[in-house]
Amino acid sequence: MSAPTQIAAPDLEELKRKKAVLAGLEQELAERELELSTLRGELRLFENRYNARVGAKYAELDEAKARVMEMAARFFPQSGEFQSGARSARERADRSARENRDAGTEPPREKTFSPSEDLRKLFREVAKKIHPDLSSDPKERERRHDLMARLNMAYEGLDEHRIRAILQEWEDGRKTDDAAGLGLQLVKTIRKIAQARPRLESIRDETERLRNCEMFKLMEKIGAAEKEGRDILGEMVSEIEDKIDLLRSKVKKLAGEALGF
Repeated sequence: MSAPTQIAAPDLEELKRKKAVLAGLEQELAERELELSTLRGELRLFENRYNARVGAKYAELDEAKARVMEMAARFFPQSGEFQSGARSARERADRSARENRDAGTEPPREKTFSPSEDLRKLFREVAKKIHPDLSSDPKERERRHDLMARLNMAYEGLDEHRIRAILQEWEDGRKTDDAAGLGLQLVKTIRKIAQARPRLESIRDETERLRNCEMFKLMEKIGAAEKEGRDILGEMVSEIEDKIDLLRSKVKKLAGEALGF
């Protein structure tokens, strides 16, 4: 056996072992990224539903409160408390109106985020190829970050065409380490392993944070209630509408008093 072969053999075996470890991490990264992107899609869709039904009513409620405070401020122009309260109420009402416009008022067609199994499989395939933590080159990582961000957006939009376009873009510009020596391949593989593990921790932390946020808890509560035939969003809307009607009655009463009716 020649000396180069004797030296290369241990490197080759170690490279095989490290690549097996990396393959497992690649699979886990793709699964966890899929889980996180799915969770974000679910929350985004629910938040759109919430804003379209409940958020719009809260904006109306804030406007009604502002009008009551402004009416009171006109009745008592010397009262600093009423003047300050009216300004604060108007600022809040205007802010709510802007936020409601930005969020949009059209409810989404779908009640739940339901990607097909084929779309989920495609996401995994592309994520395993393009994940930024599977490259040690700074420029390549930047390119992969852009592709990964676009992949998440396309998946959350259930856009298979865009995902396939991202995959094609990757295939057209991808680089390979196959021509590199064993030593360099081993070093790069070890670096990829070292980069992938912190990302897995980061994904776990982000997933936990989202599952503990108030919007997720509300989504879970409403989802469970809907299975029992209860419309909690509708109940919230009715409650807010009652408050709006009461405030509007106050405005009419105050206006009538101001006119001497």
